[in-house]
Amino acid sequence: MLVSGIPLFLLQENMRYFKEDDPMAGIILLVGIGVLIVVGFVGNLIKHGIGATGMGGAKPKNSSRRFSIFALRRVASSYGLNREQTKLLEQIFRTDGVSEPQRIVENPELLDKHFKQAYRTIERTSSTEEEEQKRLALLFSLRNTIDNAQNTGNTITTTTQVAENSTVVLVFGKESYPVRVLSSGRESLSVECPRNILGNPININKGAKITISFFTKSSKGFSFDTRVVDRTDTSKGSVLQVAHSHKVKNMAQRKSRRKQAALACNFYLVFIEESGNGRKKKQKLVLDKRKFLGTILDISIGGCAIKTSTFVAVGSRLKIEISYADESKFAVLGQVLRTNRSGAMGTIMHIKFLKVPRRAWNTINAVVFEYAEV
Repeated sequence: MLVSGIPLFLLQENMRYFKEDDPMAGIILLVGIGVLIVVGFVGNLIKHGIGATGMGGAKPKNSSRRFSIFALRRVASSYGLNREQTKLLEQIFRTDGVSEPQRIVENPELLDKHFKQAYRTIERTSSTEEEEQKRLALLFSLRNTIDNAQNTGNTITTTTQVAENSTVVLVFGKESYPVRVLSSGRESLSVECPRNILGNPININKGAKITISFFTKSSKGFSFDTRVVDRTDTSKGSVLQVAHSHKVKNMAQRKSRRKQAALACNFYLVFIEESGNGRKKKQKLVLDKRKFLGTILDISIGGCAIKTSTFVAVGSRLKIEISYADESKFAVLGQVLRTNRSGAMGTIMHIKFLKVPRRAWNTINAVVFEYAEV
């Protein structure tokens, strides 16, 4: 096809110079024609894009655009990333062939898909525990910076937007109970019937007024007032039908993303012991060896909520050992900010973390962003 595109008169003119006793001239002409064919073929590939038509002629996915360092740096600047964070984000997006960094960063689900893959890569390729924890700390520093800078999306205006299988907090009277949303119908939400500390269903009559609060994946909090429409008993337990509401209220925004969970934990009271006077006065933390049991209802890198049958005074310092993933554990130091009664014998403690070692900080982030199994 390319040969036919060469003007015929050029070949005719060149043929006049052929001599029977000079075969080299013919060879040169043929070589010239071959060069023209190759140049035309290469030019055609460049024009249509060698990456856009694979070896079989099919167009591979995500090959029409290439990674742009300029586009990534615009994203990094708009989100306030530092040099190390920008370098890591570039590495993640280059590896995954991301051509539209702004679109990916604005979509938490897509972003977490790339970050979870990076998380697995760091676990697999780090040569030492120290190196792994250092790299993970940078990864989660980057992820939290992006998360905190997000100001759009995830606005809930009606309870029909509440996700099924999500955990919410149901408030009845003065008590709070974590329950799971089972399904969302046209007229009502189906939620688990709350249970007391002994595991028995709480008696909530039809028509009773309740309040439900919940958090989205981006840690935005919402609450709404509603009433119980019906109560049914199933093979899996009692279920409450609560009326939908179109008056969902925004709660105070948390500084860090919070994950609702059900993690077993032990905690110990920690006391401050003082010695010496004046400039020689010293303080040290002393651990009470008595162990108490609890369940973490939600957690963030800043704190957690623990349900327990033990009464603990507000202001108390606690060493908290949290179990996850095949009996692995990590420990943090926290302080009780406030408490709420939960059932006849239960208490929910709201804890502020005072000291979080790097490994624990990485693990909490992995749980919160759902990169690790719990």
